[in-house]
Amino acid sequence: MAATCVRFGPIVLLALLAVAACSSGDSESTPSTPNLAGRTFLSTQVDGAPIPGGGPLTLSFKDDRLSADAGCNTYSGSVALDDNKLHVSGLAGTLMGCPGERQGADEWLSALLNSDPTWQLDGAKLTLRGGNSTVTMMDKKVVRPDKPIKGTTWLVTALLTPDAQVRSQTIDEVKPTLTIADDGSVTGTAGCNRITGRATGDTNLTFQLATTKMLCPAEVMEVEQAVLKALDGKTTATVDADTLTLRNTNGSGLTLRAQ
Repeated sequence: MAATCVRFGPIVLLALLAVAACSSGDSESTPSTPNLAGRTFLSTQVDGAPIPGGGPLTLSFKDDRLSADAGCNTYSGSVALDDNKLHVSGLAGTLMGCPGERQGADEWLSALLNSDPTWQLDGAKLTLRGGNSTVTMMDKKVVRPDKPIKGTTWLVTALLTPDAQVRSQTIDEVKPTLTIADDGSVTGTAGCNRITGRATGDTNLTFQLATTKMLCPAEVMEVEQAVLKALDGKTTATVDADTLTLRNTNGSGLTLRAQ
């Protein structure tokens, strides 16, 4: 009888260890964290302190990096999503001056991100709570599918140089526009004068334009010259939701928003 106990004792012990190991593995398993990488979200509702100028808040996640803006400057930095909180560090941003109510957008954004807001993802809906605000956001692909380049009226919001993006109150006031019809005909305004002409190509556009010959104040003519330089000859067009970016081979360019 004793020999029988000795023979089977180790087998029973091994079996118990195996059960314990399986039990331990089960207890350590945790639900997978929702993946935000590669997604961009836009605010659709803000409860509490509103975004100065109306926003929207835009958050883009790429690997462990975050890009954010609330209608003025764009900031980027490292992001960690531990404990369902948004921990952002090493933020650096552009240095554009924003007119009107948008002047306070950067301070609002800073207050939100520095509060380590909690986050909750439900399908296409992302909710942030922090900085005296609750921000409801939706996946950009859902709320703003890409607009077609042709057949859309585009409003110039910024001028592009090789080194910077330039926004100004003059641009906001004169509202340069551009429309490319399906047949390639172009109409719009450069800020002071009307634009007519043609554009050939799809995403690689070549412009041939003419304008009227009115004179406007110097600051308006400066904007107009920059717009016309960006539309002089060959450009590359990129659409992201309702934003069109045109970059000319001469180094200038435009950022435009669909109307």
